[in-house]
Amino acid sequence: MRPLIYGLILMTSLTGYAQAVEIQRWERIPLAVPLIVGQERIVFVDQNVRIGHPRTLVGRLRVQSTGGAIYLLANEPIEPTRLQLQNVTSGEVMLVDIAASIGKANQAALEPVRIVAGEQQSSRYGQINTPQKSTQNRSHEESVVQESSEDSPTVRRETPIPVVITRYAAQMLYAPLRTVEPVAGISQVNLNRRLDLSTLLPTLPVEATALGAWRMDGYWVTAVKLRNTSTQHLTLDPRELMGDFVAATFQHPYLGVKGNASDTTTAYLVTRGHGLAESLLPSRVGQIDPKGGRREE
Repeated sequence: MRPLIYGLILMTSLTGYAQAVEIQRWERIPLAVPLIVGQERIVFVDQNVRIGHPRTLVGRLRVQSTGGAIYLLANEPIEPTRLQLQNVTSGEVMLVDIAASIGKANQAALEPVRIVAGEQQSSRYGQINTPQKSTQNRSHEESVVQESSEDSPTVRRETPIPVVITRYAAQMLYAPLRTVEPVAGISQVNLNRRLDLSTLLPTLPVEATALGAWRMDGYWVTAVKLRNTSTQHLTLDPRELMGDFVAATFQHPYLGVKGNASDTTTAYLVTRGHGLAESLLPSRVGQIDPKGGRREE
């Protein structure tokens, strides 16, 4: 009887130890994770994340990450400092505020922290529009879907995809990383930065360079840097773009003269079914003289 009691006590203690994890919910409010100098603390994220921290923490804080767990070890007292945890897949950034202090004698180690998503998620930009349906109609709709699943229409989003990916590309290039709105289903694609863009705006004296590209549901958006190479003020008109594009947006509506701070801007070109390279005109077609006629090679 006595060994059985000891066994129950041991199991109870181990169960209590296993459940000693602090739960913190990410609801776009920075999460506080205090540290004790010389004691490692574990933060479970259950996501593939990149960790960003200021250079002032180099040598003062050891940061290791593996399998959705982050291991933090402070080597000296650290004033309140913010870390950024970016989801590699969605681009979402979670903010964690740390501060390390010297512990008291015989102070117990801090329990691990698990970061989970908030219960009420706000509506995301570009989210699939799936309105709630009553329970009475749900069973009937499920039977219909099972009978004609192959003929089901493509899901519709609350915002047109060209708008979603253009906005996302602009944020990735110009906005602070922590403010980028995460979008499910969007991913960055490889881009040949030496792509010949001479036929993109053949009537304007601009130099075009590819910056980056992203893809979502069969649409591509490519960011292209435009630089004025003349001493004239240029007004940008999307109708002058040459190529097969679904949509085109300029970061600024004009280009200043060469050498001015405003001589450079970015164009966001949306294509469907393929990337930018397949949407451009052949280079021979683009040899157009702005004054009329065709230039001889």
